[in-house]
Amino acid sequence: MIALFDSALKAAHEAAGAQDYPKSALYVVATPIGNLADISLRALHILSLADHIACEDTRHTRTLLRAYGIDKSSAQLLALHQHNETQAAHTVVDLLRQGARVACVSDAGTPGISDPGARLVAQVRAQGLRVLPLPGASSVTALLSAAGAVQGGEGDAGFVFAGFLPSKTGERMRALGELGSQSRAFVLLEAPHRMQALAQALASLGERTLTVGRELSKQFEEIASMRADALGEWLGADSMRLRGEFTLVVHAPHAPIEQVQDDRILRLLLSELPLKSAVKLAADISGEARNALYERALALKQQDGKSPAPD
Repeated sequence: MIALFDSALKAAHEAAGAQDYPKSALYVVATPIGNLADISLRALHILSLADHIACEDTRHTRTLLRAYGIDKSSAQLLALHQHNETQAAHTVVDLLRQGARVACVSDAGTPGISDPGARLVAQVRAQGLRVLPLPGASSVTALLSAAGAVQGGEGDAGFVFAGFLPSKTGERMRALGELGSQSRAFVLLEAPHRMQALAQALASLGERTLTVGRELSKQFEEIASMRADALGEWLGADSMRLRGEFTLVVHAPHAPIEQVQDDRILRLLLSELPLKSAVKLAADISGEARNALYERALALKQQDGKSPAPD
């Protein structure tokens, strides 16, 4: 196979070659999630430098390496997947003890997130050996950046990465119920053959906003936002939509406008007044029930990490 990006390897050596890459270290290397151009220069340099590469699928990794003109023998590529990770980790530890540099890659993205690698890293660290991360492409952060679901402002609770939900219907619904009861956005991954089942489950979230990313970074990438209960209809509108890998962001539930306004008033008053005085004044301003505002004020104090000021 002719190298498609051989000039990138030369640039990688020039850009990253001056850095120290210690021996007896495991390098956790992120690889593209679809678009081969989405690889870092440091990743290319260490993949070229590594004595061995632990791969989720050696055939897939060999194709990636050849695209950049990196040549590794069959003996240098070690299979490390969900069925053999514990045993393969022993082999990697032995190689590290002998002074080797070992890179770990998955078929796409960062090892140890929803792909093999976490058990390997844990075992290497337990032996007192070094683990060095080389960050790169991620379907999770890619979709979050295009979804606008985590705005980072006051009161934004961030997001939860849930990955793949259980395949059994009952377990999937229980997991989704726990995630859906939280005030945070959450991120799911799913394979195409299970998308219709996931759409049925997500319909239980009703009008909650959902952003779906299909084939992220690839030629036929598609990103769309909709109500959670509209995903099944969206999938059915085009037969092509059941192809490719999926990442989904379920946005945080929208707080009622009245609550947002009440919270703003309470926070302003709590910054200047004792708790009961702030609640009384907030009730006079907003017309809301004093008991409800008192409970909300306590929650805001706890959320902000402060103890209620006595009257």
